[in-house]
Amino acid sequence: MKEFIFSILTALSELGYFGIALGLMIEIIPSEIVLGYGGYMISQGTINFPLAVVAGTIGGTFAQLFLYWAGYYGGRPFLEKYGKYVFINRHHIDLSEEWFKKYGAGVIFSARFIPVVRHAISIPAGISKMPVSKFILYTVAAVVPWTIFFLYLGVVLGENWANIKEVAQPYVLPALGAAIVLGAVYIYIKRKK
Repeated sequence: MKEFIFSILTALSELGYFGIALGLMIEIIPSEIVLGYGGYMISQGTINFPLAVVAGTIGGTFAQLFLYWAGYYGGRPFLEKYGKYVFINRHHIDLSEEWFKKYGAGVIFSARFIPVVRHAISIPAGISKMPVSKFILYTVAAVVPWTIFFLYLGVVLGENWANIKEVAQPYVLPALGAAIVLGAVYIYIKRKK
């Protein structure tokens, strides 16, 4: 499996910034690994940090837009039938719909930091016909710090970029906590209004 991932990353690295965006759009490899490898490329001087952030943001946003559009135009039956091809099953759809109904549009931001829900949350946003501009705003607001963080870790780790998941673990839980707190504040303000 490691060789397979490395061969895909090598092919994507030849595409530079477009490779980062494409790697995040198709989600064959987790975003942390694609961005970690992007950070490694930055440390080697192949690409630069600001443009890598732009590429990562575009790729991460488009990956979520595909799921949003699938929910918007295809609805739940379409996703239950074809979701398995993008690693989304009925349980993911149920969980994300429950979160979306319970917490509203603000969950689009906070859910980006929660495994499993992270990708599937775009589906109920599409099904509920959330305005696409609002969806993009919340998505970009979460994708940018995620992209910066993992690119930075990749730069710091350099040749050891493959250890990014282990190195990131102590930081992901506090980020998750912060996202939950921000989500709770959003819900409180929304209910108060």
